[in-house]
Amino acid sequence: MTPRSAKPQIASARPEMTSAIMAETGLNERVLRSLVERFYDKVRRDAVLGPIFEARISDWAPHLDRMVAFWSSVALMTGRYHGRPVPAHARLPVGGAHFERWLGLFRETARETCTPAGAAHVIERAERIARSLSIAVEEARAGPDAVPNLC
Repeated sequence: MTPRSAKPQIASARPEMTSAIMAETGLNERVLRSLVERFYDKVRRDAVLGPIFEARISDWAPHLDRMVAFWSSVALMTGRYHGRPVPAHARLPVGGAHFERWLGLFRETARETCTPAGAAHVIERAERIARSLSIAVEEARAGPDAVPNLC
């Protein structure tokens, strides 16, 4: 048994920052894994989002592991994720309504899975990510030769 004063063992590039976030939010790798697994269970059953994911993901275990690493990096500042989400999402047949649906399911799952402080922490980051990805998808579709919509 580890003493209470001992810092938790965290795979993090910034262990002090990660420990502080964990203490403030109640988030940890176990909670993030639960959040990711519950969220993607909902996504897979969702009439709008499910078909988009099912058409592209045949082996869910690696995807879920990658998403846990992503949320560990985003929420706990661990630096575990090393992917490029914008190019992956830019090719998807999604728009603003898809991102809003994604956010709705994510908010719901975060509130079910996390402490109130933890839910607020991940929801704020999810909202920022959804905005950024939505803009990136629109820009990628517009392409370099597209005429800007001035309306």
